[in-house]
Amino acid sequence: MVLLEKKKPQKWPKAGPRRQRFTARLSGTVNPSPNLKPTWNLAPTDDAPVVRLAGNGKRHLDVLKWGLVPSFTKDLKKARKPINARSETVASSGLFRAAFAQRRCLVPAAAYYEWRDDPDGKTPFAVARVDDDPVVFAGIWEDWCSAEGEELHTFSTITTDANQQLAAIQPRMPVILERADWPLRLGEVEGDVPALLRPLPEGVLRIWPIDRQIGQVRNDGPQLLEPLPDPKRTPEPTLLWNGRVRDSGG
Repeated sequence: MVLLEKKKPQKWPKAGPRRQRFTARLSGTVNPSPNLKPTWNLAPTDDAPVVRLAGNGKRHLDVLKWGLVPSFTKDLKKARKPINARSETVASSGLFRAAFAQRRCLVPAAAYYEWRDDPDGKTPFAVARVDDDPVVFAGIWEDWCSAEGEELHTFSTITTDANQQLAAIQPRMPVILERADWPLRLGEVEGDVPALLRPLPEGVLRIWPIDRQIGQVRNDGPQLLEPLPDPKRTPEPTLLWNGRVRDSGG
C-alpha cells in the first residue's frame, strides 16, 4: 500500500512519507502521521494505515495489522484472521457483527490489485481512482489483548458485488467509499450505514494489467505497477494494495 501525494497525475503512484501526510490531510486526521515503510505489495498480517475515531471523537490515522482478530479470540494461533468480510453478512456474522456496529474505519490506499482467471493462469491488474485521490475501503477494526497483556490491533475490509467495470476481472470488489460517505461510515453522523456497502459507480476507477511478479510478496517496488498489454483487452486501461479480494465466509 502506498498513499498518494497531491501532484500532477502519473501513471502510477510513488512511495514516500509525503504521501502519508497528504492522506492525513485529505482524511482530516489530527494525530501525527505514522512512520510506515512504503510498500507496493502489502500482504495479510502486514501493517497498514487506517482512519478511525479516537476516544475524543477525532479522526486518527493509526497503524493496524491486516487480518481481523476479534476481541473474544482465545487462541491466537488458531484464529482465522480474515482479511475480508462479505457486505451481505458483515452485520449478522458473529465474527464481524460487533465491529461493524461499533468499530468502523476507513482504509486508504494509492491503489490495489485484482486477479483474473485466464486459460494460461491468473492475470493481475492494478486498480486506482481516475482522479488520483486514494482509494478508500470500508473497513472494521478490533483490539485484542491476551491474558499476558499482549495487544494486537487489526482490521478487515468489506467486499461487495463487482461493478460492471471490475466484473470483467472478478465477481467481487472492495467496498470503496466516496469522501461524502466518510462521516457516516465512521459514525460521525447518523444514517443508513449498510446502504454504503454497494459497488462503486462506473467510471471512478482506472485499471491496467501488470506483471505476475506481484504474486510473490517478496517482490516490492514501483516496477510492480508498470503496465503490460492485455491480450484480452478487458477493461479499458483508463491504477497498492494486494487486495486479492477473497471472502472470509463469515
